[in-house]
This record gives sequence, C-alpha cells and structure tokens, in this order.
Amino acid sequence: MTYLDYNATTPVDPAVLDAMLPFFREHFGNPASRTHVYGWQAADAVAQARDQLARLLGVSEKEIVFTSGATESVNLALKGAFEARRSAGGHIITVETEHKAVLDTCDHLLRLGADVTYITPHADGLIDPEQVEAALRPDTLLISVMVANNETGVVHPINALAQLAQERGILFHTDATQAVGKLPLNLSDGLIDMLSLSGHKLYGPKGVGALVARKHVKLTAQQDGGRHERGRRSGTLNVPGIVGLGKAAELCQQQLMTEALRQSALRDRLEQGILSRVPDAAVNGNTTHRLPNTTNIRFAHVDGERLLDSLHELAASNGSACTSATTEPSYVLKAMGLSDELAYASVRFSLGRFTTDDEIDRAIQHVADTVSQLRGHS
Repeated sequence: MTYLDYNATTPVDPAVLDAMLPFFREHFGNPASRTHVYGWQAADAVAQARDQLARLLGVSEKEIVFTSGATESVNLALKGAFEARRSAGGHIITVETEHKAVLDTCDHLLRLGADVTYITPHADGLIDPEQVEAALRPDTLLISVMVANNETGVVHPINALAQLAQERGILFHTDATQAVGKLPLNLSDGLIDMLSLSGHKLYGPKGVGALVARKHVKLTAQQDGGRHERGRRSGTLNVPGIVGLGKAAELCQQQLMTEALRQSALRDRLEQGILSRVPDAAVNGNTTHRLPNTTNIRFAHVDGERLLDSLHELAASNGSACTSATTEPSYVLKAMGLSDELAYASVRFSLGRFTTDDEIDRAIQHVADTVSQLRGHS
C-alpha cells in the first residue's frame, strides 16, 4: 500500500527514534528531580529540545510550553487567554474551516459566555484581512486562524492577519500543526502571540506537542498540580517524547527547503497525472497559496463512499483524521460551497518525506483505473 496520508500522521524518522530510545531506560530520570544526575540528564535533554524547537520557530526557549499535542495546546491557548483576559472582552474570531480542536474549544467557550464569530472562507478556501477586519468589535479579545488547512492545504495570510490584531491590541493565535516543518515560520517579528503544534505531524512521536506563548501573553493554566512549564502546564514532562520533538524540529530545519521543493514537485506530478487521466475531476482549494505536500481532488459522478473504499492500494482520506469516524461530508469543503455529493467524492492526498516517484506513478494509475471502474458500474 502507498501511504499518502501524511497530514493525518507521519512515521517517526529513524534519527528521531534513535534520539529517543536512551530516555526510556538509560536516562529515565524526572527533569524535576534537582538533586541527582538522573534528573540533571533529563533536564538537560529537555532544555536541548526546547532550544531545537525555538530555533526552528525563531522564538525564545522560555516561550515554549510542552504539551501532549496540538489539541491540548489549542485548549490552553484559547481557554487560558479567555479566562486570563475576560475582563477586556469576550469576543473571539475564528474561521469555519478550522480544525475541530479550535471549533470545539470555541463551542466550550460559548457555554462560558464568550461570543464567537465564525468567518466563512471564499470558494477557494482562503480568507482575507478585510473579512477579519469587518468582524472586529470593541470587545474582541482573540483571533484564531490556522496557518494551513489540514484538508485542502490552503495557506492563509497569517502575517497580515496577525498585524491587524497587533495594531488593535488583540491576541492572535494560530494552529500551525500542518505548517510547522513544511513552511518557513519565523516568529521573531513578534506578530504572532501564540502558536500550537504537534510532534506526530513532523516525523516525531505521538503524544507530545507544544504551545508557543510569547512573554507578554497571560494565560490561566488549564491543568494544575506542580506548576511545571513556568506555571502554564503542570505534569511530569514526557522526556522521550520531548527529545523526539526536538530532534524532529532540528531535522525539519535542516531539510525544510529541499523537502518543500521535492514534495511540491511530486504533488504537482500526482495532481496533473490524475487530472489528465480522469475527466470531471478538479482541485478543491487555492492552488497558489497552499502547502507543498497537499492536494484535495473531487471526482464528479462517483459514489464517494465507494471511491475511498475502492482505493485499496492507497492510504488517503476524505477529511481530517479527527472526524473520520463520522458519516457526514467534510465540513471544510461544505464551508467552501461544495455540495454534499462532491464533498463525499473528494479525496485528500498528502505526501511526505518518504514518498517516492514510483509511489506517485502507481497512485496516478490506481486512481484513474478505480474512478473509471466505478463510473462504469454506475
């Protein structure tokens, strides 16, 4: 089977695994243990990982909060900011196509008295600063817009949106889970206040992530019990996971530009190969402002459920892995104006570090053959 579902998760890079293994048995200490060498070794490893991640993102290592993953990071950012600054206002702006980690957290805040504005993207999946500016209110506390959409790969104008927020004293958070390691992200200009990420999207392990929270950001902790991570997230640190995240960040920094060029060429080859062989197929989303590894293609005149089941030689998806248990069409594609039928009949192909030319060629042939067979049967 050819794996083209890297946006759902990535395999752990062998170099990442090698870096992690000693911290399960040889260097198993608790970094909060300050009185012996086992704790010192663990603390040094965490400090190194913090520095590796800080270098990738252009921030201070003191601004990194290690978490269990991007979902926890999003919850800490949105809930923590709302609780800490509620007196300054309770209005939040986000986008209908955000990941469920953001949308469900906003639903929770609605029950606590927040007021949330959900911006509808254009037909190509993009939003623009004018839409956000039109939604601003005197009590706007926070804007949360993802860097890149997990289903379509569409990349929003994050710096322009963050600039808009900064000029008005509004906190700006971005879910960068799909962008870290794929796009150059440098927060040294100070525009972005908070950024969420997850290790397993960049060839690190599952169960570890981080929230970048700039020094001026006040957050109410959502997890109490020891005041770890400068009081922002209590709990014994996942040292092997953190070491793996740090090593994954280092590898991404080294390979980012070469991999972006290689994967974008493979993506274009896959996309053009499918579109040239399959009539009535089209790309969902903006084809200029998008991730280098992602294409989302809709296939007219095909039963969507049968399509994905029939692509038995490919690991791909028709939406986010976090919503794959539902039978509803993609809410992301629906927000972009697609019908239920076309949303069901859309497939996300996401490439990665280990995708090869041969795999792309096999995928093109398999998709073309499968769609032709399904249309013939129908």
